[in-house]
This record gives sequence, C-alpha cells and structure tokens, in this order.
Amino acid sequence: MMEKNKVVVITGASSGIGSLVAYHLAMAGAVPVLCGRNEERLRDAAQKIPSRCGIRLLDVTDDASVASTFKSIREEFGRVDVLINNAGFGFFKKFEDSPVEDFKAMMDTNYLGMVRCIKAVLPDMRERRSGHIINVASIAGKMATAKSSGYSASKHAVLGMTNALRQELSGSGIYVSAVNPGPIDTPFFAQADPGGTYARNISSLMMKPEKVAKRIVGVVERPRAEINIPWPFAVGTKIYQLFPRITDRIAGPMLNKK
Repeated sequence: MMEKNKVVVITGASSGIGSLVAYHLAMAGAVPVLCGRNEERLRDAAQKIPSRCGIRLLDVTDDASVASTFKSIREEFGRVDVLINNAGFGFFKKFEDSPVEDFKAMMDTNYLGMVRCIKAVLPDMRERRSGHIINVASIAGKMATAKSSGYSASKHAVLGMTNALRQELSGSGIYVSAVNPGPIDTPFFAQADPGGTYARNISSLMMKPEKVAKRIVGVVERPRAEINIPWPFAVGTKIYQLFPRITDRIAGPMLNKK
C-alpha cells in the first residue's frame, strides 16, 4: 500500500510514462510533482490528476534550473520522499553517422541529468534518514544493440551509478532502485526513430505505457533494487551477460531491427 501524501517528484513528466506514473501515484494517495520542460504539456497532464499535485518547469541539463526547482519543491511541499528520474531521450543512428554532439546531449540528459537531481535531494534524505531514488534506465543499458551506441552508453552509465549509489547508501534508510524497460509505445520514438523503421519492426514487442507506469508505481510501494521488463527481455539480458559472443553471433541479426 502507498503511504498517504508521500511527495514524489517525477522528471520527464509532461507526457508518456512520466505523466502516467504521476496519475497512478495520485490515485494511490501520493502527491506527485510533475517536472519537465514544456509548461503547456505539464498543465495538461496535471489537469487529469483529481487530487493535489504540483508542476515545475525543469531542465535537467541546467545546474541552476535543478537547484532552483528542487528548492521551490521543498518550500511548497516540505520534502521529497521519492525521486523518479525519468527524463531521457535517444537517437538511433550508426556510430559513424552520429556526431559527437549527439553523444554529449544524451549523456548530459540521460545520465548527468539524474546525477544533478539526485544531488539536489540527497542531503535532505540523508538528514531525514529516509527516501527513495528510482532511476528509469533501460534494457539497452544491459544489452546494447546496433545503432544505439550513444543511447546504450548513457543507460550503462545510469546503471553503473545506480548500483554504486545503492551500495553507498546501504543502511542509510534511503532506497535506490533501477527500472529497466524494453521498448515502450510512447513519443520517445518520434525523435529516436523518425522514420518509424524500428517501431514497425518491433511493434509486436512494444509495451503499453500503462503497464510500465504501474510497475514503476509498484516499485514506489515496495522498493526493490531492480526490475527488468518485459520478462523475455529480462531473460535475454541474463543470457547475453553469460554468453556475449555466442549471443552476438546467434541473436545479433535478430536484434538489429533499427
């Protein structure tokens, strides 16, 4: 069961998974604070929530924006019980066709954006000896595929940081979780895959955002170190980690859907 009035900050909450997570958290009794860069979309998402919530403009790549936003959240809501780092994007291109700027941009948002937000909430969580940090990474952070070198690298970084932070905070009263979803039917692919090739090729494997949102809410209710969804991808990552060369040789052509 969700603790009533738990203050949960969600980044990347103006659409897709983030906005759905906010809605289901509110329905479970929490107080979601939706953060993102598009004020109009944030307001639209907040209007669907039938209970108390908040919205904040936030650019996770900007140190000043992160600092001022979380200061404002603490002033209005008193604390941050849970931080859900969900903001992120990707470009699916061959390595040779990807400018260095693409790699920098994905790392700055997907990885350093999480670092900035965690830095903003951790001192207060430490003082209260209570809190929960949930980093939405990706199956791509465990098993990279062709044309996702920059995106996969950023998600590998997220998982490395998450696992190290979990060990550092052991016994502190602060939980650290990673959520690793496979492909989800959200606006993410409008930028990652403008031509729609990947989305068409894996349409039968695409998860519904509602399902993923509910699983994230489940992690808020019952903290776990990590969840990997859907289960075929979870099994695939374990096989890949045990037998990388064999998996590359046998499954590589099947995985190259971009």
